[in-house]
Amino acid sequence: MNRVYRHQPLAPDEYLGWVDLQGQVFEARFGPDRKIGRVDPASGRIYEARLGPDQLIGRVDLETGRVYLARIGPDQHIGQVHADGKIYLHRRLARDEYIGRVREMSSLAHGGAALLLLVQPAYDEARQRAEENAEDTGDLEAGQATNPA
Repeated sequence: MNRVYRHQPLAPDEYLGWVDLQGQVFEARFGPDRKIGRVDPASGRIYEARLGPDQLIGRVDLETGRVYLARIGPDQHIGQVHADGKIYLHRRLARDEYIGRVREMSSLAHGGAALLLLVQPAYDEARQRAEENAEDTGDLEAGQATNPA
């Protein structure tokens, strides 16, 4: 089983979910885990689970591990999965950022699905929370500077 973790600096990595050998992606929750998507291990296409037909959201290159978001026009390179299970988010004109890992990874297709469906959304949510906390702290400090007690 491919267990997926989001990297947290100076703390234990956060467990997000798992990908089974057939390519089904599950999000870990309190109670039963929820299926959120799937990957076709033969083609590398990644689908998000929906109430009707699943929606194609991206693909993984099975030779290089590069992960792309599907969109109109050329697909956008979003990150890369290495054979050792490490997941990196692509940064333009900078070094790619390590954001997670897959333990006991079966294939690059499984790692690509973990990146698009589990790690990247959790990473974006954590980054947004950190920015909101920084704004709240900045507003508080600005208020204290203008209204000394």
